[in-house]
Amino acid sequence: MNALTRNETRAVARAVLQIDVANHPGVMSHVVGLFSRRAYNVEGILCLPVGDGRQSRIWLLVNEDQRLPQMIRQLEKLEDVASVQRHHAEHAVFAELEEYFRP
Repeated sequence: MNALTRNETRAVARAVLQIDVANHPGVMSHVVGLFSRRAYNVEGILCLPVGDGRQSRIWLLVNEDQRLPQMIRQLEKLEDVASVQRHHAEHAVFAELEEYFRP
């Protein structure tokens, strides 16, 4: 296993993807499967229903590399994906959650 120190982890360029999807069983599997089939590592996942529950929002923390723009285009082609937004790694959704996972 490739263990990174805390400083090395911060040095890796990351992005946060906000993905709005139709809320039904299997949608998370479709989205994450797209990354898995291409051996693209997902560092963090958060998913919750939004509004009246017909849609969910998936947040993915991913490493930034030359394949990411293509991954976003492929996400946008999935039938259940309504929108994809790319944010900087400092986005509050994962920055604040980090507090809950400290020993």
